[in-house]
Amino acid sequence: MNRDNIVLGVNQYGKAEVRVVKVTRDTERHEIEDLNVSSHLRGDFVAAHLRGDNAHVVATDTQKNTVYAFAREGIGSPEAFLLRLGRHFTDSFSWVSGGRWEAESYAWERIQAHGEPHDHSFVRTGREIRTAVVVIDGEQTTVLAGFKDLTVLKTTQSGFEGFPRDEYTTLKETADRILATQVATRWRYDDHDIDFNAVYASVRAHLLEAFTENYSTALQQTMFDMGARVLEVHPEIAEIRFSMPNKHHFVVDLAPFGLDNPNEVFFAADRPYGLIEAAVTREGASDPGNAWDGIAGFC
Repeated sequence: MNRDNIVLGVNQYGKAEVRVVKVTRDTERHEIEDLNVSSHLRGDFVAAHLRGDNAHVVATDTQKNTVYAFAREGIGSPEAFLLRLGRHFTDSFSWVSGGRWEAESYAWERIQAHGEPHDHSFVRTGREIRTAVVVIDGEQTTVLAGFKDLTVLKTTQSGFEGFPRDEYTTLKETADRILATQVATRWRYDDHDIDFNAVYASVRAHLLEAFTENYSTALQQTMFDMGARVLEVHPEIAEIRFSMPNKHHFVVDLAPFGLDNPNEVFFAADRPYGLIEAAVTREGASDPGNAWDGIAGFC
């Protein structure tokens, strides 16, 4: 067979979903950090693909063990931890020109025992999952932070009116409905020398606050207001992106049972659902390079 016109395209490889739990025991009051880390390297791996030469292949087992070894030194924030990993691999191996490092962070809260938070017993919360991505491409380093699976709802101050109608439209207009969604968001930093944990907490708080404010004519409007609030407060953030389903709540017709329903009893439909996605960015924002490649659901 003739391979003269066949070449190797874009490629990367690594170890996916390395589960690491770090317990800090400096005092009797322990701290816990729980991450799911993926490491993917990019660079000169042509020989491995074309000739079976593994001289440049940093074993995925090595990548996994590096995650554990670095965790021994402390995690701090998922963003800072991924930056350390990325810089280690690109500095240690000359043929590794970049890569992609991702993490999910799972929150634990202290169990309340006898009226006090326990020193070393924890419960997994129902909070959102924190996410982080570090992409290194030569001299460019990009940090994306965010979270997913944060479900929010407000019972009024939302409507949906004025949309076009055709022969297939059955949805009724309403000026008072439940607005519910599950927020997945990621934002891109322009500055990497910051307290990532503090900024994360601030962004989360401002997103929730913005969700509560103003009358919502559509989820699109609320989404933009949430993103604009973050960019107003945090100049170190270049852009923020969202993927948010409209978790529909339909008023149940109770007339067959001789009952009225003044917007109090709803059927919560899980599918199908509207899915709204958008990026809110600054004019003249820095070029993200390939940082968003491979992240599904974020435009």
